[in-house]
Amino acid sequence: MNREIARAAAQWLALLESGAATERDHVALQHWRDSHPQHEQTWQKAQSLRQRFSELPQALAMASLDRPQPGRRVLLKRALGVAALLPTAWLISRQLPIEVWRADLHTATGERKRLSLADGASLQLNTATAVDVDLAQRRITLVEGELALNVPGAAALTLDTGYGQLRVSQAEVCVRQLAAGCRVSVLKGAVQVRDLSGRLATLPGGQQAPLNAGGLGAWAPFDVLQLGWRDGVLTAQNQALGDFLRELARYRPGVLRWDPSLETLRVTGSFRLDDTDRVLNLLASTLGLEVQARTRYWVTLRKNA
Repeated sequence: MNREIARAAAQWLALLESGAATERDHVALQHWRDSHPQHEQTWQKAQSLRQRFSELPQALAMASLDRPQPGRRVLLKRALGVAALLPTAWLISRQLPIEVWRADLHTATGERKRLSLADGASLQLNTATAVDVDLAQRRITLVEGELALNVPGAAALTLDTGYGQLRVSQAEVCVRQLAAGCRVSVLKGAVQVRDLSGRLATLPGGQQAPLNAGGLGAWAPFDVLQLGWRDGVLTAQNQALGDFLRELARYRPGVLRWDPSLETLRVTGSFRLDDTDRVLNLLASTLGLEVQARTRYWVTLRKNA
């Protein structure tokens, strides 16, 4: 990420948080966002960062507003400078937790990777995923996101997650790490799971289960449609539009919104993930919707008038 763009985004963020932004400032910000795709991407990351550190900028802004008018500009300037430091540092470091941006392998939003490992094993990374790989120890750590691991041989690979450990041998597994746990799906073979308390369980092929701080949850047959991302496809079978769009949004940088009245519309079909704009246009033409794009990175779906 260009440091000047990151710094500009941080300054815009600090200005808005100060409460001193004028209508002209808002227009100028929108023009800056529209002028280059990387500007919009960086701005979306800045907003996400703002949510993580919500208290500090607000306190600085309130301090500037509570002072008598003669010193307000000086204090506001200081507040903007201090408030910009934290976003700038994080944006320059790719606005990710340190363990993510220092990971051995990672994918950006919308990107997928396939890698060959030793002994015929293979690893696929889904969108916005980070992993550490230690082949000497035959260990992979899922830091963030979703992966598929295929180990056809008998020599096991250990897969560490934030909620437990999997031992994969002569098996294929998909793991998606969520905010409050993982979803483990075994495509073939069987996978040994050790939870955070050290308890062991074996999850057989064709089954999936949640893995969280409380351990491995109840098994259930997995829906193979959930794993279409491995082939670059997002498939829906009479799925609620809201659920479909939330999944699609994982593969798009920026903001995707829709009118709440669209939540329960139904979607059926297979859609290529390499062109999410086309997916939205197909949905619009099929369901009688309108795609309103303020920018490439700010899109809203509404019913046709």
